[in-house]
Formats: sequence, structure tokens, C-alpha cells
Amino acid sequence: MMKSLKRILFAFCLFFIFTTALFAQQNSKTQWFSHDRFGMFIHWGLYSAAEGLWKGEKLRYANNYAEWLRYRNRVSKEEYGELAKRFVWDQINPEEWVLLAKKAGMKYIIMTAKHHDGVAIWDTKIGDYSLSRLSGTNRDIIKELAIACKKHDMKLGFYYSHWIDWEHPYAWNHNQELTGHVTDQQYNQYWQEKVIPQLRELLTNYGDIALMWFDMWIPYEKSIIKKQQLQQVVQLIHNLQPKCLINSRLGLPTDEKNIDFETFGDNQFGTTYVDHPWETPGTIAHSWGYNGQENEWKSTSQIFNSLISNVSLNGGYTLNIGPRADGTLPYESISRLEDIGKWLQRQGESIYGATGLDLRVNQHDWGYLTTKTHGKQTQVYAQVFNWPLDRILRISGIKSKPSQVSVRIGASETSLKFKQKSGLLHIQLPAKQPDPFVSTISLTYNEPLQLDKEIVAESTFGGFALNSTNALHQDKLQITKYDGKRPQHIQTNNETIEWMIDFPEVGVYKVDISAHNPNKIFSTILIQIGTQSITEKLDSNGKLVVEPNENNYTDEFVNTSLGSIKIDHTGPQKISFKKEGSEHLWLNSIWIEKKN
Repeated sequence: MMKSLKRILFAFCLFFIFTTALFAQQNSKTQWFSHDRFGMFIHWGLYSAAEGLWKGEKLRYANNYAEWLRYRNRVSKEEYGELAKRFVWDQINPEEWVLLAKKAGMKYIIMTAKHHDGVAIWDTKIGDYSLSRLSGTNRDIIKELAIACKKHDMKLGFYYSHWIDWEHPYAWNHNQELTGHVTDQQYNQYWQEKVIPQLRELLTNYGDIALMWFDMWIPYEKSIIKKQQLQQVVQLIHNLQPKCLINSRLGLPTDEKNIDFETFGDNQFGTTYVDHPWETPGTIAHSWGYNGQENEWKSTSQIFNSLISNVSLNGGYTLNIGPRADGTLPYESISRLEDIGKWLQRQGESIYGATGLDLRVNQHDWGYLTTKTHGKQTQVYAQVFNWPLDRILRISGIKSKPSQVSVRIGASETSLKFKQKSGLLHIQLPAKQPDPFVSTISLTYNEPLQLDKEIVAESTFGGFALNSTNALHQDKLQITKYDGKRPQHIQTNNETIEWMIDFPEVGVYKVDISAHNPNKIFSTILIQIGTQSITEKLDSNGKLVVEPNENNYTDEFVNTSLGSIKIDHTGPQKISFKKEGSEHLWLNSIWIEKKN
């Protein structure tokens, strides 16, 4: 028995050592990705020459991505190939894309080597459907890009459409849902004669490849692809490029064996803190490939918000551009990337190698918090998008006291005055915000941070908004999401709803409520703070006209003053809300603010 136990313990120790080493290797492999946070996506192919039009017709259907033109507008393979004649080869210079990415503060580039149209952008030896052969040029854009990336210390990755290919007769085409599926045997023929050989070329002929980015947005079980085929790709990458990362859109679950980082949906941003490496692929406009009809350009502030909010949740952002068939970029793309690059030159330390704090998502109404650790010292960066009118920046949830708070104005760092009260920090800001997009306030801590994840954040207005996003025990509440008309709210009858407020001052606080009473009778509510309470009856509410003359109505949520309550000591205190009776009440929020 003892020998058997020893063998079990020995086996367990070996397993622990193996798994620890595996995760350490995984962490080491993805370390650069988690550090760099910001990269460039490039969608460039035959579709770039169509510019979103086919014989005078715009792209069909709502999802009018320019790179989907051949499929959406039902263009033949032969006619689509004629677009190669529109490329202006004496102006195309991939090094300019690399230089723009570097200027923008991006750390890696992902190039669409083959999109769904099946056209290889490089000089492939697999078949004759490549940009080089269709154009009659001897240039290999992928090779030129790889040389430029190495020259300018830019990591290079490839996008490869493995699931969908409109060129190969046995690859997947969405229309096969109507016309009939290809057989597993036929699909495997496509896989073995095109996918695997082309991936081998990309992984062999262009130096170090930092990552392979695949584009299947459903699990493999719901597609024609077999698990063994995906594992074949994983093994090929591991053999030829051991350091190369693989994204989750390969189709396998995110794990340490097959997948290195999770790719969210297109333009889908984080909503919660995620421990493993992840990124959002996003567009700088609407379309991914170049579209001459484009009019939905994202502002520089939107891009900053996307990048910084993702970093605050431990994620990254891969921002796409779509060059024209002459290699040039619209001014809108260039100007935004240059603005971002200038900011990152000044404030890049708050992004590169940074992550976020494990507090509530969207905790603060002025912006986001990012953080990084240097030895025993921790830096927290308050990324302020909305400069408070009263020049007081209110940070909630960090109980530790900073040793220093500062802001960079021009070339110099200026110290700021601050007051710490339990889990609330008030920082006195300069009269003018230092940056027109995002101003970064740096907080230095000489000890590990102590967080309070339960307290309600203090608003820019100086009060506390108690709602469904910051209530305690949310998993036990019946929460109705925002539907475009009604606010997100809690449907409640007689259960108790609780919040935690860290009161910074004693005194009299006014209490308001925003709610909808769908009943024909009064609803009696009770709000309790410590030994004090407020009891009030809320009248029934009707409908609100959203737009006139359209029969467009929604439920009315009325703001009602409930009076005031005296707070006799500072620090965290629990607030509870309860409605008497069995009828439902729809609670939007409770507002608590100190009277002047």
C-alpha cells in the first residue's frame, strides 16, 4: 500500500512539474503579445481593386464588407481575376505600410495572405490563382513585407482563410447550404492539396512568423472541418515555427496545447477582465478591404477608447487598414494612425506591458485604469477621456494610498494634490486637460494594491448611482438588459437588493429613485442605510412617447425624490432596497448625493 501511495505521489509530482513547465512555456511564448497590445491588420487583395463596386453596383446586403464582393455580388472566378490588371505596381511599396505601423506605435502586422476569395497574395507554387500570376508580375508582396518588417523590427503574422475558399471547387462556400454540401472526402482533398501546402510555404519561406491568424467564427463541430485537420495545422506550425502563436479562430477551444490567444468577434470589445491573452480585431472604418464608397470612419477618440478599454481588461487591439490597389491609404487612416502614434510616444508606458485592475467593468464615468508593476512599485494610470468640470478626478476601489500623483504637461511631469479617504481618492486636476484625446494621470504606489471590488464608484458629479451593474449578488437578481428604449433595470417584487457605498464625508445626503411601477396601485418601497430608513410610495407609471406620430412608445421611468438621510460616519456602509408586496417594480437606479 505504501509503495502504491509513493508511486501515486511521484506521478502527481511529475504531472505538476510538467503542467507548470507547460504553462511557463505558454506564458513565455505569449509574453510579447500580452506586452505589445497594439498591432496593424492589413486587408489587401483583388477586392482592393474593385473598391466596393462591381459594374456600377455597390456591395449587396447589409454586411457590405468590400472583401466579400465576389460572393455577395455573384462574380465569376474569371471576371474577378481580371481585377488584377488594375494594380499599379510601380507605386506599391509594402515598406510604407510598415513605417506607418511603426509611426502609429504598433508592434506587429497581420497581413491577409489568403482571404475567402482564395487568391494567394504571395507567389505561391500551389495552383495558379495568385495575385502575382493574375497580374503578370514577378513581385512577391509577402516577401517584400517580410523584409521590411525585419528591417524595422516589426513582428509579422499572416491571416489565412482555411475554412472558406471561393476558388477551390471542394472548399467551403456558404451557398452550399442550398446547393448541397461537398463531401468530407472532397473537402479533405482541398485541405491536403491547398491549405496544408500553402501554409507550409508561408511558414517556410518568409523568416520568423510571429502568429498565424485564422478566420472561422464558429466551433469546428458546426462546420465541415474535422478536428484531425485542425490538429494537422497545429502540428505543422509547431514543427516549422515553434514560437508562432495561433489564434482561437482556428476553430479549436482556447487552451495551452493548441491555441495561444483568443480572438473576439469583429469589432467586439471586452466586457470583463480575462486572464488569458486576447485581442479584438477592429476596423478603422466599416469595411476591412478598401471601399471607395466608405463614409463610416471611426474617430481617433473611438480608437483610443477601444485600445485603452481593452488593455484595462487585459486585452489587445489589432486595428485594420485597407490599402488601395496602388498601395496608398486614405487620409483618414493616415491621420488617425499618426495621432495615435504621437500619443503613444508620450504615454506608451501606460499601454505597453500594462494591464488592468480587477474592478468592475466601466467602473468610472471619466475613463479607464491601466496598471503595471516595476519590482515592488506599482504604477496606476488614470486614462481620462472626460475631464471633470470641477477639476476633481474621483477614483474608487483602491484602498492603498499613492505615494505620488502626477501628470505630464508638455515635457515636464507635474505633481498633483490628492486626498485619500478609505477606498475613494480625489485628485486635484489642472484647469486644462493636457491632451485633446486622452490625458493620463500617473499614480505611484510603493506597496501591493489593496482593492475594494464591492463599493459603488463615485460619479464625476460627486454622487453615487446604485443600479444593476454595481449591485451585490447580481447573479440572484432578475436583470433586464437595455433594449434601445427602456434602461437596463432590475425587476423586483419583495426581494432585498444591496449595494456598498464608501461614504467620504458625514452629513445629510439626498436620495432619489428612477423606477417604473407597472401596477395600478401604489408600490411601497423601503431603503435602509444602517439604522436609518426611508419609506415611500411610488405612483403607477404609464407610457412615454419615443417619437411622435409613429405609435412608438415605451415604459416611463420617473425620477422621484425620496427625501434625505443622515450619514454619521465615513467608510463603507451597506444600502438595501426592498419593495413590499408581490407586485413587480422595475428599478432603474437610486441616486445618493451629499447636500451642500
